Amino acid sequence: QVQVVESGGGLVQAGGSLRLSCAVSGSIFSINVMEWYRQIAGKQRELVAGISGGGSTNYADSVKGRFTISRDNAKKEVYLQMNSLNPEDTAVYYCRVEVIPTLFSSSSRDYWGKGTLVSVSS
Repeated sequence: QVQVVESGGGLVQAGGSLRLSCAVSGSIFSINVMEWYRQIAGKQRELVAGISGGGSTNYADSVKGRFTISRDNAKKEVYLQMNSLNPEDTAVYYCRVEVIPTLFSSSSRDYWGKGTLVSVSS
């Protein structure tokens, strides 16, 4: 059974930093895309940042220059370094991974974590 667990959320003052981590466990062959989403209360979940298996990254316009996504393939982890946080970044942050289950799998599967809360006070 594949599990995805986020950590690193918390309360921080505006202008501060947090580093989120997402660990993938279970029997898998490889991980393609790893992404961070966030959901602000009353709004739809939105993509914050993504990183491909080859290391290519993409970011939402609202976080460019402030957030950095990275991954450690050996550890099966993805990280989100968040700097210059502001109250508008307050949300539950979710990790999504696209997994190739076995060497013989013909398609990938998506797994989500349960989220970690980031609160930024003004």
